[in-house]
Formats: sequence, structure tokens, C-alpha cells
Amino acid sequence: MKNARLLLVGVIGAALAFSPLSGAIGAERGPSQTDLALINGIIQLVQREYVHKIGAHKLTVDALKGMMARLDPHSDYMDEQEFKESQANISGKFGGLGIEITELHGVPKVISPIDGTPAAKAGLEPGDLIVAIDGEPTNGVGLNKIVRTLRGAPGSKVTVTILRGTKKRFDVDIIRAIISVQTVKSKLEANNVGYVRITEFGGTTPGDFKKAIGTMTKKAGGHLNGIVLDLRNDPGGLLTAAVAVAGNFLDGGTVVSIHGRRKSDDEAYKAAKGSMSVPKNTPMVVLINGAAASASEIVAGAMQDTKRATIMGTQSFGKGSVQTIIPLDGHGALRLTTALYYTPSGRSIQGRGITPDVVVEAAKDVQVAGLLPRESTLHGSFHNPGSLINGKVAPKDIAKPTANPDLSPPIKAQLIATDKDNQLKAALAFIDKKAGGTTTAGSSGTPAKD
Repeated sequence: MKNARLLLVGVIGAALAFSPLSGAIGAERGPSQTDLALINGIIQLVQREYVHKIGAHKLTVDALKGMMARLDPHSDYMDEQEFKESQANISGKFGGLGIEITELHGVPKVISPIDGTPAAKAGLEPGDLIVAIDGEPTNGVGLNKIVRTLRGAPGSKVTVTILRGTKKRFDVDIIRAIISVQTVKSKLEANNVGYVRITEFGGTTPGDFKKAIGTMTKKAGGHLNGIVLDLRNDPGGLLTAAVAVAGNFLDGGTVVSIHGRRKSDDEAYKAAKGSMSVPKNTPMVVLINGAAASASEIVAGAMQDTKRATIMGTQSFGKGSVQTIIPLDGHGALRLTTALYYTPSGRSIQGRGITPDVVVEAAKDVQVAGLLPRESTLHGSFHNPGSLINGKVAPKDIAKPTANPDLSPPIKAQLIATDKDNQLKAALAFIDKKAGGTTTAGSSGTPAKD
């Protein structure tokens, strides 16, 4: 059954054909006849007595959504239209604004705008609260309906009302477009130091990443003197993409393991032997911040545990759960949290995040104005379960972060990899020191042409 479903570790997902009615329920005991009669009776009561006429199917869908929403922040029921939209998301091409959002106290909150999209160009920032869309309040509407409202025909306009920090709310007009996500961006910095940024982990990310490394290596004369992997503001994505990207720096070995309710759900994901495209002795820095979540944390955690790279920046988001998309044969799909993931040493970062080896905050004048939510602040989020030791969770072994999880807000997305990016400058200076003082920190670099 594991091969028939697709695992997500971020805010985007996909699915393969699978009927949960024949496999997911199995021998598990379902609701009693009394419970079913109660649900059916309430639906009939609402249909008969509610002030407005309402269909039984809508009530059923809303009941399913409510059931899933009470489990945790990431489980959800998607109707057929929402399911199709989620499949479009993972393909890396869809209509809309290009924005990753979560929900905080019933209000949609921006995790990160995707580079080069209408949302990014309009100046939306991590931490922004979307309090209204086209004049309609968003409080309590529900995340899926918000996403559907934000989407529309390319070229059409949507007005979002933003609450940013302590500023007065303001309106932003955004023109919708077809979003073709370029998840990998690269450039060759001074003294042949490669810089690669991943904006999210999609289906094309591993191939694009390897191509970017090859392009920069060739431009550098066949050898990179160092590499900076930038995962800041990356909200996550596909587990398989994260493992494949990590394989560019590891010659085999476990990248991440997942531990579920049943022993049969446990699995270790290893880097493929022979997939390494950057030599082990190449100095490496991974940049993270509070908007780096899930798949980003998997890669950063693997690099940290294997001592392959130095992690720099600020504490990451702390999403350590795995969601499985389970299609429902023409009735949409479930996005269900089925496991937690663990770094190679057995650490769970759920609700805690990755603590950087070297803390470097974004400069005050380049920080976003709003406070970004953390996994631990989301309603219904899991507590850190403790480490995985010899295949078993040890709840007493819950490590506490050595850095304040409420460090400064992340850098504005449009300023990443510019001359105002002091965190990138710090990473380049660190590599300069490792390489013997020959790298010029802070150079804008030369874009790598693919």
C-alpha cells in the first residue's frame, strides 16, 4: 500500500491511484450504527430547520472537512475539484497568485510568496495576514476555500487586504497568472563558489538541481571551491525530491526515516549510491530560517547530522510530519498525517525545527514586518515525540533547541541573494575562511546560464 500512495512533507502534494475503501480501512472498526444514525439525523435536521436551503452533499463534505481539520493542522479532506487543483500544484504549473499560506486562528497567513510570481511582485511577505479578499472577510472561511478564491482566470484581478505587523491594514491588487514554478535558481559567486537556491521541492527539482550544479561546475573550470545551498523561505514539498537533492552531497546512507503508527509504515530513505555530484571535501553551507519547513528541514538535518555542511541562519519552522494523499474514487481525496520523520541520527524536529550551527539573523532593515507562525503555534500541532533510538521512540529524550525559536523574522523574499543579503554574505565569508581566504564575500556573482 505504501507504494500506491505518495508522501508529502510540505504544503504541496500529489497522488497516485488508490482506493482507500479497500485498503485503508481494512480491519479497523468503523463507526457504530448509533453514530451513523446521529450524523444522518443531524443532516436531516439541518436540511429541515436551517434558515436557508442546503443540500445533504454539502453538509457531508463540510462534516468531513471538520473531522479532518480537528486532527492536526495538515490533515484535510479535499473534494474532487480541490484534489485536481492539488495535482496541478505538484506539476509545478497552475493558475493563481503564487503564494504559500497556512491558517492562524482562522485567518490565512503567508508562509512565503514564490519567487517571480504575482504575489512576490506585488510585495507580499512572510507573516502577512490576509484579512479580506475582494472585500470579503477571510476569518473562519477555511484554507481550501481561501485558496480556491485566490485562484482564477489568468489576467483577472484580485484584491487582498493585508494586515502586516502593527501597520494599518492595506489593500494590494494582484493580477492572476499561470504559475510555472522554477524551483531551482543558481549563480556562480566569486572565486568559483556555487550558490543554489531551492524555492520548493517539486517533481522537477532534483533534475533541475543536478543540472544547475553541472552548469556551475563547468563554468568554474571543472571544480567548485565551495557551495551555498539556500533553503530560506522554502516551505517544503515532496519527500522523494528532498532525498534526491541530498544525494548530490552524500555517497549513500540514510537521509531521513519515517516512523508511523504501524511497524509496516516505518521506512528509511537513503541517498542513491553514485548520485553525488559535489565532492565530499567541497566546503558547504546550508542557509535556513523560520520560513524553511519540512522538506527543507529534512535536507538541512541530513547535512547537519552527517557533518557534510555547516547550517547557518535562524531556527527553522519545525514541521516534522508526513502527509499521505489518499484518493477516494471520484469523491476527492484525504490528505492524512500518517507518520513523523526523523533525521539520520534519529532526531525529530516536529515543533522544534533545525537549530543552526551558526546563528545569523537577517539584518533589521531587510526583515519582513510580520511575525511568522511556527509549527508549534499552529492549532492542533503535535508535540515533539522525542528521538528515534534503535527503531523505537524515546519520549524522554526530547532535546531542547539551543537557539531561541523566536529569533528575528526572515528576510524579505525579493532581497534574497542581493547585495542587501547579509546572511548570504556571512555564508560566503565562512566558506572563504574554510577555503583559505581566497573567496570574496558578498559578491553579487555571475548567473549560471542553463
